[in-house]
Amino acid sequence: MYLYFEDDGAFKAGTVLSQAGSAYQVELTTGRRSKIKASHVFFSFESPSASELIARIPEAAAELDPAFLWEAAPKEEFSYLDLAQEYWGENPGPVEKAALITTLHANPVYFYRKGRGVYRKAPEDILQKALEALERRRRQEEQKKAWIEEMVEGKLPEAIGRQALMLLVAPDRNSIEWKALSDAAAETRQTPLRLMLALGGIASPWRWHVDSFYAANFPRGRGFPADLPEPPKNAWDDLPVAEVDAFSIDDSDTTEVDDAASVKHLEGGVTRVGIHIAAPALMIERGSRLDDVAKARMSTVYAPGLKTTMLPENWIKAASLDEGVMVPCLSLYAWVKDDTFAVEKTETRLERIALKANLRYDKIDDLVTEEAIQEGKLEIPFADDIIWLWHFAKHLQKGREEVRGRPEPVGRVDWFFALEGEGEDAVIHVRGRRRGAPLDLLVAELMIFANSTWGLWLEEHDTAGIYRSQRMGRVRMSTSPGPHDGLGVLRYAWSTSPLRRYVDMVNQRQMIAVLKGEPPAYARNDVDLFAIVSQFENIYGLYSDFQTRMERYWSLRWILQEGLKTIEAIVVKGDLVRIDRLPFMQRVPGLPEDLPRGRKVELRILGCDLVDLVMDAQLVRILDDALTPEEEGALEEALDDAQDEALSEQAPEDAAETAASEASEKPAEAPQS
Repeated sequence: MYLYFEDDGAFKAGTVLSQAGSAYQVELTTGRRSKIKASHVFFSFESPSASELIARIPEAAAELDPAFLWEAAPKEEFSYLDLAQEYWGENPGPVEKAALITTLHANPVYFYRKGRGVYRKAPEDILQKALEALERRRRQEEQKKAWIEEMVEGKLPEAIGRQALMLLVAPDRNSIEWKALSDAAAETRQTPLRLMLALGGIASPWRWHVDSFYAANFPRGRGFPADLPEPPKNAWDDLPVAEVDAFSIDDSDTTEVDDAASVKHLEGGVTRVGIHIAAPALMIERGSRLDDVAKARMSTVYAPGLKTTMLPENWIKAASLDEGVMVPCLSLYAWVKDDTFAVEKTETRLERIALKANLRYDKIDDLVTEEAIQEGKLEIPFADDIIWLWHFAKHLQKGREEVRGRPEPVGRVDWFFALEGEGEDAVIHVRGRRRGAPLDLLVAELMIFANSTWGLWLEEHDTAGIYRSQRMGRVRMSTSPGPHDGLGVLRYAWSTSPLRRYVDMVNQRQMIAVLKGEPPAYARNDVDLFAIVSQFENIYGLYSDFQTRMERYWSLRWILQEGLKTIEAIVVKGDLVRIDRLPFMQRVPGLPEDLPRGRKVELRILGCDLVDLVMDAQLVRILDDALTPEEEGALEEALDDAQDEALSEQAPEDAAETAASEASEKPAEAPQS
């Protein structure tokens, strides 16, 4: 005797070996033996054999029309046997009964299962909707298959092409477009991104790196809302005018001039140094429409050939310290003794200023050497002021080095790209600016001095602020003041770049409130202040990663442009190397494990992957050349990066700002170039 039964959710047939009470010992068609409860048995039969029954069921079930069965079924609950007798007469055979059970079970749209072998037909209105849904799914499946075939053949379906970027950046994994792309990628043995590049849905690796970043971080586009207000005019006429001859030092491409300096020699061997910072916080109130936009962006985005500002151009223009334009500023004055360069006192003022000049790095940097300064032979505007400020900066640096317990690394070069042309077809020029060069040192030390002084100033005035501290090699940002060991200062609060960094504008907003005798914009327990810290770190990290990614892209593009077959590198640690004269580090599998850090090697370039941003390379030979001072400095930075000992101090607009702003304020924190 044979049984047809349900076991583990599947319909099976088998030969009865024995029966004990309400259970059977059954041998399945596979040869396996199993214990089956009587309640799980649909029916018993003598012929055909169990294996023959199983073989005949598919053909018999294919002849049954579920729609006709639905018409024939009663409205109330029914058993499969009732419907079988209605369909075939009083004595349906085992094949017919098994085929009917299979058909009822395989069509849940038509029949709801109410028990083992018991069903109820679906209500007509619900059935109609379900059938329509099935038809839609059928058409979608056909469409998906058609799209897959097109993509496998090298053609991009229009519907997928329209969504190319978002399918990769933020795909709806339930959509047929994504499923088609994913399946086609699997069939062609590549990633969806590489398939999309091959099909032209993404125009190029450069477009992918740029567009994917902006799609993820600027979903509404890079532009600003059209309904933002215009900057105020003549609103600061009541502020005193600074009686100084101030100048800024930036690159020619710089549009956000945040900082400037002035020097005034007083009687009694004292010189007053002025550090003047643009004051957008005076114009932009907390919670205003523009403030919300700036807070959402948190920072200006920089990458070679790209810049997306935190503030709209007209607001930058209204606050930027541009030559000859009267604008409000927050000034820090320091009275310094000429013989020792010791700071006697400081004072913070809210005032107006009109710069005498915007000096440009790329036009004067080569002229400002230590030799020219020592000999007093500078032939540039504000030469005497720059000479005096350089000596003051050297004094400030020495004081920080004594606190840190180690000197600043010297000779390091920040490599950056000057792009001739726009977009991915630009001609690439690699440029370098030496860290610690006179202008770099001067501006960097003044900015460190201002940020550390104002960090203490906020604390002394019992006013909340956002601080950066560093202990045990780890940099953190918080509302709690603490020392910054890497810089060698007691307190450090970013305040000198309010046009391009939201944290600086927050701190400036606090200082302005104190100077005006008003309640601070943010209390110490202000939830928004804590949220700004968290949001800033997250967003700033994303921007920094993008800048690094684009530096890697342009490094590889330069290698391809120059047609290099070999390149030199410096071992950082293990198989991690820093490519010579490029802002680029990567691992080179196969390097000897015993190579000491700092050893120079020559690598053969096997290929450059502009998608994954890696260089395929192998060791040619180990070089015996000693490291130059600039290479020693680069190695020092690379070790810091590799060991993740510090966060970036800033994302500067260009190489000038890299070398001559807060990016170079520190020895332990890796700059962004």
